Amino acid sequence: MSVSTVSTVAADQSVCAPLPVLGRDVTVPLVTGGEVTYAALDYAASAPALQRVWDDVAAYAPYYGSVHRGAGYLSQLSTDLFENARKTVAQFLDCRAEDQVVFTRSTTDSLNLLARALPADCQVFVFETEHHASLLPWRDARVTCLDAPRTPERAVATLERALAGRDPHGPALVCVTGASNVTGELWPVRELAAAAHAHGARIVLDAAQLAPHHPVSVRDLDVDWVAFSGHKLYAPFGSGVLAGRADWLREAEPYLAGGGASRTVARRADGSVDVSWHESAARHEAGSPNVIGAYAVASACTALTEAGFDDLVARERYLIRRVRAGLAEVPEVRVLSLFGDDAPRVGVISFVVAGWNSSHFAAALSAEYGIGVRDGLFCAHPLVRTLLGGDPQSQGECGAPEAAPGEKSLNAIRVSFGAGTPDEHVDRFVAAVRELVRDGAKWTYRTEDGRCVPAV
Repeated sequence: MSVSTVSTVAADQSVCAPLPVLGRDVTVPLVTGGEVTYAALDYAASAPALQRVWDDVAAYAPYYGSVHRGAGYLSQLSTDLFENARKTVAQFLDCRAEDQVVFTRSTTDSLNLLARALPADCQVFVFETEHHASLLPWRDARVTCLDAPRTPERAVATLERALAGRDPHGPALVCVTGASNVTGELWPVRELAAAAHAHGARIVLDAAQLAPHHPVSVRDLDVDWVAFSGHKLYAPFGSGVLAGRADWLREAEPYLAGGGASRTVARRADGSVDVSWHESAARHEAGSPNVIGAYAVASACTALTEAGFDDLVARERYLIRRVRAGLAEVPEVRVLSLFGDDAPRVGVISFVVAGWNSSHFAAALSAEYGIGVRDGLFCAHPLVRTLLGGDPQSQGECGAPEAAPGEKSLNAIRVSFGAGTPDEHVDRFVAAVRELVRDGAKWTYRTEDGRCVPAV
């Protein structure tokens, strides 16, 4: 980064300190010798848990008990904690009074649950730019996949044209991301929701990448459902949320059949079983729920709210400008974008480096600099292929797995960050990119099980 760039970026200092997260002091070995503090820059895959969340979970752990049907004190305590977590999440999302909050395993699980609840003959509209969690669950519906738009306005126009051609009397659902897991760009959710409702369709928001970075209001965005994952919201793995309208969920067969989802069960004379299912969120939460996971999600919601999204967003924008300014000074780097450089975005940036296979570059960042990023197609294969234009990349010394027959080998590098990222981590990343491009890798690498790894 040049002196002029540093002075310009530094003039707009971040407005708050990074939030304390687990692993902030972890050191990792370098292949070139010595150790360095790990720079976790793969938040878009899984953000580190907030220290506040971990402390809350640890404080509850001794009081662990079964929920909903236990008479003992710990069971009653755990039940209250679980149901209060549901209320906290509803407040975090600014849900409507009649909305349900269902605890799931992840965003993927949430959207598969909704897919199971679709009315018969429902038509689903989804852009090719979606994460696979949003693109793939609708196997029993009639799916219309829309081309990648190059501006937010084109996204709305594309959806309106598609909806205008559908059967106006049948059910329809639009599924859209709030922030791209590849480019970080924010999508025009409110405008897309208005277009969907104008044509009699409903809309579900994949907020996996949006909720950790920006406030999400179900009311303000006027979406019918929102889905997100705890492990991207600074909570541990294994918990997610589907929140929104109750009618389709209440009318659908339970996502899982079992205890907790059933209200009454009775045998018939012929040996079969009559079942009456709950109409509340419990209908789709069969089995013993992940109480700790739900509590961790609620704790993260509380922590982010108390930290103040205005400050968190301002600080992240500062980090985004710092990274993008640094990458812009390396001519070999091409940042991927749908909507252009001026589009609002969260802390997710994907790029390619001329002359480098992305797997090789990411491996060198890890092994030689202690920087963790992601490489590949990021579970958004159609989008990354569209952004890369189908152009082949140099395989270099070390490459990704062989492409499928008739396809070219394509992959990119993704750096992502958030509320727990120190300035030093993004500065070290930018300096490492510049050094690798200028000097090349210091180590030799080989391909092992499709991954680029240091040769030993």
